[in-house]
Amino acid sequence: MNPLAGQLNDTLKADSPFIYDMLSTLGKELYFPKEGILSQSAEASSQAKKYNATIGIATENGKPMHLKVIQDSLSAFQPKDLYPYAPPAGKPELRKAWREKMIKDNPSMADKTFGNPIATNALTHGLSIVADLFAEAGDAVIYPDKNWENYELTFGVRRGAEIVNYPLFTSDMKFNSDGLREALLAQKDKGKAIVVLNFPNNPTGYTPNVEDGHRIVAAINEAAVAGINVVVVTDDAYFGLFFEDSMHESLFGELAGLHPRILPIKVDGATKEEYVWGFRVGFITYGADSSTALNVLEQKTLGIIRSTISSGAHPSQTFVLNALQSPEFDAQKAEKFQIMKGRANKVKDLLDSDKYGDVWEYYPFNSGYFMCLKLNDVSAEAVRQRLLNEYEVGTIALGEHDLRVAFSCIEEAYLEDLYDLIHRAVLEVKQG
Repeated sequence: MNPLAGQLNDTLKADSPFIYDMLSTLGKELYFPKEGILSQSAEASSQAKKYNATIGIATENGKPMHLKVIQDSLSAFQPKDLYPYAPPAGKPELRKAWREKMIKDNPSMADKTFGNPIATNALTHGLSIVADLFAEAGDAVIYPDKNWENYELTFGVRRGAEIVNYPLFTSDMKFNSDGLREALLAQKDKGKAIVVLNFPNNPTGYTPNVEDGHRIVAAINEAAVAGINVVVVTDDAYFGLFFEDSMHESLFGELAGLHPRILPIKVDGATKEEYVWGFRVGFITYGADSSTALNVLEQKTLGIIRSTISSGAHPSQTFVLNALQSPEFDAQKAEKFQIMKGRANKVKDLLDSDKYGDVWEYYPFNSGYFMCLKLNDVSAEAVRQRLLNEYEVGTIALGEHDLRVAFSCIEEAYLEDLYDLIHRAVLEVKQG
């Protein structure tokens, strides 16, 4: 093991032994190099006033070298904010701005101790960092049966963890906090569990209400009191798109500082919140009462970033920072929110109108990009194929009877036609 990794481990073990025990074998071996190209370049940037021949970029006339054909498309920005490498942790001004945004959007975080957000290559990268740091063969990763399929690849296939599912909904279509609690307490012999909380949920578009949120936190706390070290990942990909009565904050704020055996990790980003999917700008934020533990986790996270992508894209980070600092940001975001809310409400009005009879039910949805139909007595895959081949309509079949529909990408005026076609395809499949 590298001595730097050993020093980080010793520091974490002495300061926060429960968090140290949460680390995977890879997590314990990770470190951020203190000597080498990056550290020497950082030293030179402050002292090499005459010539700085350290970092691997090209300069011209005192600015980063660039092609005019590219700069002409980005003329609103200075070359220094586009072409050089961004720091592995992300553009400092962006990290600060995102932290301020998180506190503004989540008042429960205001008095909690948590690290500075670290920039990631969107949320999948953030989840992958969590998996590398904390998951390995035999560890239980707990999330509901309605989930984003990439969790299986990220935690199960890549890291060999045991996937533990519980039903998302109870019989009365409430969040199944008892199912989460049972899945957690079943890990007592292992002494460790990783929980993924994804609200608004993909694929159902569901976010629990405040009371259910308290039950989720209570279940996690009960596991910690029982002696289980719990890594809790709040996958807040669709954060802010809350259209009805539900939690309007991430559970990260309630979990931070709750118990020394609980490590909350917030994974979020601009990709879906700010409608910049292709920019690939996300963040990972750790919650712990100890600044020492937060520093160790940041150093290990930077070790992962350095050894995988080196650093995130600088232009994308600049564009997001520019948006966050714009006086027009809040108004423009509110405008898009109303459009998304209008689409969700239109879908719910259609489904509640009895227009489509009893060919399907729908899972509760109140947020996010999606909703999910539960088809009665017909194969979701057969309906998906019928829609695609006969009507040129794309949907996602999940399991035997669930059909996910992304209302986020359909104009409100066309939603009735969409669901009419889905209804027609269901009837045609049923009729053979």
